[in-house]
Amino acid sequence: MTTPPRAAPHVWARCWANPSSRAFAALVLVLALGCWFNAEGAFYKLGTHRDALRQASVYGLLACGMTLVIVSGGIDLAVGSVLALSAVTFSLLSIHWGWSAWLTVPCTLLVGGLCGTASGSITALWRIQPFIATLAMMVFARGLAKTVSGGMKVSTAVQQADGTYQFVPVPAIFRGIDSRVLGGNLSVVTLVLVACALLAWLALARHRWGRHLLAIGGNEEAARLSGVPVTRTKILAYAASGLFAAVAGICQAAQEQQGDPEAGVGYELTAIAIVVIGGTSLMGGRGGMGLTLLGMLTIGYLEKVLSINAVPEASRLMLTGLIIILAVLAQRRRRS
Repeated sequence: MTTPPRAAPHVWARCWANPSSRAFAALVLVLALGCWFNAEGAFYKLGTHRDALRQASVYGLLACGMTLVIVSGGIDLAVGSVLALSAVTFSLLSIHWGWSAWLTVPCTLLVGGLCGTASGSITALWRIQPFIATLAMMVFARGLAKTVSGGMKVSTAVQQADGTYQFVPVPAIFRGIDSRVLGGNLSVVTLVLVACALLAWLALARHRWGRHLLAIGGNEEAARLSGVPVTRTKILAYAASGLFAAVAGICQAAQEQQGDPEAGVGYELTAIAIVVIGGTSLMGGRGGMGLTLLGMLTIGYLEKVLSINAVPEASRLMLTGLIIILAVLAQRRRRS
């Protein structure tokens, strides 16, 4: 008597086990919700999609750096505060001090990179948990942003020696970053995101450093025994996260035409949600930049659908937290 052949896994089960399929399915679901709750046709307008990409680009920049950290088994809770510090620095140098863009951009990137390097050094050299190290940096960077700005927004209203305020023109670099191309249908900020995502993808998927990050996230001790420079690799991951946060801060300042020390509050939660929804494992060792971009589109369109339907911000935050839990549960189901 022959044993009947085992049933092949259902096609839907195979799709669910694929992170790319899950991320794409989440995006399709959000788009379907947008078509259903279209706010009297607002979702079908080109401007809605253009604005959704523009608003999600800053989150996407943070998520690019967050992906590099998470695949190595870490976490970076300081990206929102580093964004605020970078926005304040960029605005102060450009608007109040009148420095050239050729100086303000590198200096702002240096500030973000130093914050990330400090977080990475505390984690890798002193063996402090990434959660604690980046939490400390989150508080420190936010406090530094408020100290540098005097607790006020750095805007085009510049205080004079006699206490009065004089308005100065918006720097050209601000107008350039906040402009649109292709007939006004594509924001420059979105192009900045594409360039940064491509750079991060090359580093993660095509460079030895990226393979080291994945190896450390999979098994740090095995990676160390295999000759991977664990300490240096982890520090560079956090430094890169700080650099991407600085780029996001520059874009944020250009869009708002000011540096706000309160900017970026809660952005780290959104960046983590983007990475997790994309399919990158919070345990490390698995993930990719393409998955992160899918997660960014999902969160970006979800935010837009909720916005055009006038859903309160408190409800959006609760929904974001729920989405993170569901995404992590989906990953656990796949591993089991």
